[in-house]
Amino acid sequence: MKRLLLVSSSKVHGSGYLEHCEAQILELFARLDNVLFVPYALFDRDAYARQARQRFRSMGLELESIHETKDPVAAVGKAEGIFIGGGNSFRLLGELQRRGLVAPIRDRVEAGMPYLGTSAGSNIACPTIKTTNDMPIVQPASFTALGLIPFQINPHYLDSDPDSTHQGETREQRLTEYLEENYTPVIAIREGGMIVVAGPEIKLEGEPGGVLFRKGQRQEEILPGRRIDGL
Repeated sequence: MKRLLLVSSSKVHGSGYLEHCEAQILELFARLDNVLFVPYALFDRDAYARQARQRFRSMGLELESIHETKDPVAAVGKAEGIFIGGGNSFRLLGELQRRGLVAPIRDRVEAGMPYLGTSAGSNIACPTIKTTNDMPIVQPASFTALGLIPFQINPHYLDSDPDSTHQGETREQRLTEYLEENYTPVIAIREGGMIVVAGPEIKLEGEPGGVLFRKGQRQEEILPGRRIDGL
């Protein structure tokens, strides 16, 4: 059974790193001895791995970082669970492509290996990374990502503020532009929200909820607990 936890952000206001989703992480990785961490979305991978390892140890879990292994593909092959952290989605996807890790990760997760993604790590689980908020600081071979879910995610979603004096594009406008050229629906997740995949069942969880964007249709508010596998 495919199992994923796709978190909008690793931090929310008033709590520390991964605190708001600790219960869901412990449920996802229950009874695992070791989880493989993928820090490719940030430049300083050593510091990122230290942060993640310390946090996981506080939850009673051991973490191995893929950038410290001699053979990343083999590390994916023997991993019990995988955590792909946030950062820049273009850098993350480019590195996964360069190291030949896209297909191995996809195959293991489709076969049942538990998958945790935060921010960019959630974007990479989508069919493409076209709905990331990140700048293209590197150029991946393509925008095609892991395709573990049938829709796009926009993490860190910010609702439009009618009282704002900012004249730049809102997130709503950017996602509307995406749907002018693409057909795949988008779930925009506010910070603190997360998508939980358990086999055929997909739910949006977390108090702030999200917004569904579909081509040719009005936006729809998605309340916590709603199943969205019909997408």
